[in-house]
Amino acid sequence: MTQRKLGKKPARLDPRTYKLTGPMAFRLPEPPPAANWAQDVQWPMWCNDTLGCCTQVSVASAIRSWTGAALTPVALSDQEVIDNYSAESGYVPGNPATDQGGVEVDVLSRWCRVGYERPGQTRDYLTAYGYINPRDTASVHRAIAMLGGLYIGLSLPEYACEGNNDWVIDPQADNTIAGGHAVWIHGYDPDWLYLNTWGAPRRMSYQFFAAFCDEAYGLISRQNWTTIRGVSPEDESPDSLVEELKATA
Repeated sequence: MTQRKLGKKPARLDPRTYKLTGPMAFRLPEPPPAANWAQDVQWPMWCNDTLGCCTQVSVASAIRSWTGAALTPVALSDQEVIDNYSAESGYVPGNPATDQGGVEVDVLSRWCRVGYERPGQTRDYLTAYGYINPRDTASVHRAIAMLGGLYIGLSLPEYACEGNNDWVIDPQADNTIAGGHAVWIHGYDPDWLYLNTWGAPRRMSYQFFAAFCDEAYGLISRQNWTTIRGVSPEDESPDSLVEELKATA
């Protein structure tokens, strides 16, 4: 069986984090019934079979989704993901004791402040991020439809770490929590949320999401915004959305 590693440290919900629900509800009162920004993508493992680098795999997944939607996909290399994991979380290659995973808000904060490695000479910067209530399905849909995806954290049960089956509630399985895992949700429809993890696409039921998601963030990327502009009725710019975000903080 393919080896899988977990690497999301416990959620730290910083009260200073922007809340995205209000601005997005104003911009997109009724989200579309379905959206998917990364269909038929061949997802790399990005070393998440040997390292607990899922918080950085989700960064790479966001960049791949946004740029792929613009028909110019940018896929980080394994080395770039490792370099980003080292820079943010202190991993030292060759020293397993330093493979401790990351805190999602720290990963996102650093992405905003100093950026992360990406192919070529350009570093990738995040413009802003905001907390989304994972129990508010309409806000989850708005974030995916408007912003190109949702960066989330899960406390995964043991059975979800095995095989490649859909993530659904299984009351007969071992529900002991194995650890924390970061994933990037790139699509949804009335029945499923669509994501990638451990080098493969996967579907997750809304019941599973409600039971095991412990943090969720919508990401605003001015650098990658051209991939998804025009989704909301207002065809908003990232600057206007960020200003609304700050006004409601």
